[in-house]
Amino acid sequence: MKKQIISMIVFFISLVALAQNDTKRTAQFNLENKVAIQGYDPVSYFKQNKAVIGKSEFTASYMGVIYKFSSAANKDIFIKNPVGYEPQFGGWCAFAMGDSGEKVNVNPETFKIINGKLYLFYNAFFNNTLKSWNKDEANLKIKADSNWKKIFK
Repeated sequence: MKKQIISMIVFFISLVALAQNDTKRTAQFNLENKVAIQGYDPVSYFKQNKAVIGKSEFTASYMGVIYKFSSAANKDIFIKNPVGYEPQFGGWCAFAMGDSGEKVNVNPETFKIINGKLYLFYNAFFNNTLKSWNKDEANLKIKADSNWKKIFK
């Protein structure tokens, strides 16, 4: 009986800890109504090398973040390896994260796949930050990784 009570207490503590981690995580991600990438399908960037808007009937949640998919097949691919398809830096502009450590919104259609990772960029008002990123990618990526770790602590 004591073992069961202790097991139940540990289970509930684990649930609370997971919920807190999800809340912390979603607070740092670039989300609209808990949906990432403004509703674009994260798998399409890799499979089709283009940004494709997801559909409401194909959604999946990973650690508190909701993703939409253009097809059931893409949803299934994501579910098998969500970390492999999530955008870097919580979906914030990679250039801004590297340049100043700021969370800047993105244009989901402006992206780059680097070493199997999805990077998104701001692109509006004649300012395409992907072009600036490409000029100093190695340096900006190191800085962005470091800045994101500080933000996500």
